[in-house]
Amino acid sequence: MRGQFPELEYGYEVRTLDLGKDLFIAYRDEGAKEGEVLLFIHGLMSYIPAWDKVIPELSKIYRCIAIDLPGYGKSSGGEHPGTISFYVDALERFIRGLNCGRLNLVGHSMGGQISISTALRHPGLIKSLTLLAPAGFETFSFLDNLLIKKYSSVKMILEANKEQIEQSWGGNFYRMTEDVKKMVADTFLMKTLPGFRDYAQVVYNSALGLIKDPVFNSLKNLKCPTLILFGKNDYMIPNKYIHKSLTTEEVARKGAAEIKNSRLVLLEQCGHFIQFEKPEEVIKEIVEFFLEKKR
Repeated sequence: MRGQFPELEYGYEVRTLDLGKDLFIAYRDEGAKEGEVLLFIHGLMSYIPAWDKVIPELSKIYRCIAIDLPGYGKSSGGEHPGTISFYVDALERFIRGLNCGRLNLVGHSMGGQISISTALRHPGLIKSLTLLAPAGFETFSFLDNLLIKKYSSVKMILEANKEQIEQSWGGNFYRMTEDVKKMVADTFLMKTLPGFRDYAQVVYNSALGLIKDPVFNSLKNLKCPTLILFGKNDYMIPNKYIHKSLTTEEVARKGAAEIKNSRLVLLEQCGHFIQFEKPEEVIKEIVEFFLEKKR
């Protein structure tokens, strides 16, 4: 089966794991072969390179595995339903296929909500959670959901021009730097490739999947240690069109308060793409989190 975008160049070895049901997951696997295993889950419209600024350092201490979710990057191509249940099922099969025992999930944005749902549904597989600007802390009413559906579409993704793509990427950062250009260029490239129409449908499905399967009311049921990181200048959470008066800090503290064994860190001068904008701080907090777990 063809990957969604096999033409993309990551600059390092990418392996694949067959999940059955005509699905496979592409992944980067680096670092220590013993000790803690960290599994990195990217966000909406993202891919493995989202973690390129933290894996080189963290892999000196831990085994670091970053995946492309089905429908993204080099993983299974075609249209996928994009529901949280679909991703949780794929992630469970991937984790069992690795045969490395219980591991630690590190999820960004949509990947955070997928990580939360995986820990809730398969607690025996997950040792801890690290959530970077996770989706799922912000809650939406029925009317909110209707508005989101009204103002989003596959057509918008397909027809986005260069300026709109650059603006979309810029919205992820407090201050976008030169090293983001590779990911922006990859987005331009994807628009020219055969898999882009299917990818656009997957992205749209994924966005709807987040609001169809909320996790906020289940956060209190999480049992594993949880580290939560938010940028104080996140322009993506909360949704600025739906919740104009709500702040990122309010969303972060409300969600963290629901998780018993959690620690919240708010980063100054930092937007939504935390691991790319503040990699040193993310690395520091993750290392300290695991050191604290050992005590």
